[in-house]
Amino acid sequence: MLTAIKLLHTAVWALLAGCILVLPIAGLRHRFDWAVILTAIILVECGVLALNMGRCPLTDLAARFTEERADNFDIYLPNWLARHNKAVFGTLFVVNELFVLRCRLE
Repeated sequence: MLTAIKLLHTAVWALLAGCILVLPIAGLRHRFDWAVILTAIILVECGVLALNMGRCPLTDLAARFTEERADNFDIYLPNWLARHNKAVFGTLFVVNELFVLRCRLE
C-alpha cells in the first residue's frame, strides 16, 4: 500500500511541478487562459495544504503504513528536494507568475 501511495504522491507532485514550470511558456505564447488554469490548479493545492496545516494529506496517509519519517518517506523524490520542495517550487511559482504578468502587460 505504501508503494501505491508513494506512486500517487509522486504523480500528483509531477503534475503540480509541471504546472509551475509551464507557466512561463503560457506567458510567452500569450496563452493567458492557460496561465489562469495552471494558476488555479496550484492555488487549489495551496488551499489543500493550508487546510491540512502545511502537510499533504497523502503524507498523513502514507504515515499509517510505515514508521519511517525521512523527508521523502512518502514520495519518490530525492531527500533534499522533498525537504525543500515548498521553498523551491513556491519561489518558482512566484517568479513565474511575475513573468506571466510581465508578458500580459507587454
